[in-house]
Amino acid sequence: MAAIWHGGTVDLAQLTAFGAGFMPGFVGIEFVDAGDDWLKARMPVNERTRQPYGRLHGGASMVLIETIASVGGASTVDHSQFGVVGMEINGNHIRPAKDGFVYAVATAESRGRTTQVWTVRVTDEEDRLVCLGRMTLAVIPTQRTT
Repeated sequence: MAAIWHGGTVDLAQLTAFGAGFMPGFVGIEFVDAGDDWLKARMPVNERTRQPYGRLHGGASMVLIETIASVGGASTVDHSQFGVVGMEINGNHIRPAKDGFVYAVATAESRGRTTQVWTVRVTDEEDRLVCLGRMTLAVIPTQRTT
C-alpha cells in the first residue's frame, strides 16, 4: 500500500509542535508514530484531562479523537489548495483510564474529494479499549478556511 500522506511522509515532531499554544498542547497531545494510512498520538491522564471522579474526562477523549483525525486528514491534502474541518464526531466511552497515558490510533476509512471519514481507537497503556470514535471531515478550498 502506498502512503496516503501528502508528500509521502509525516513529521511527528512537527505535528506535535503545530498544536502547541492550542487545545492539543494544553492537554499534552504528542504524535508518536505513523504508518501508510494511520497516525498514532498519546495524551497524559492527569489533572488537565481527568474529571472530578479521577477518571479520564470523556471530553478529553473527544479532544484527542478530534485532534488526531483532523491532523490525519490535513496531512493528506495539499495545503496550498485545501484545508479540512470537522463536520461530525462521535465516541463510545468503553472503560475508564485513571493515570499514565492513553494512545489513539486514527485510520482513514474514506478519503473522498469533499469528505473524509476516520476511525479512532483510544487505548490505555495495557492496550485495553478506552474509547472508540469516528470523525467526518469536510475537505474545503483553502480560501474558505479563513
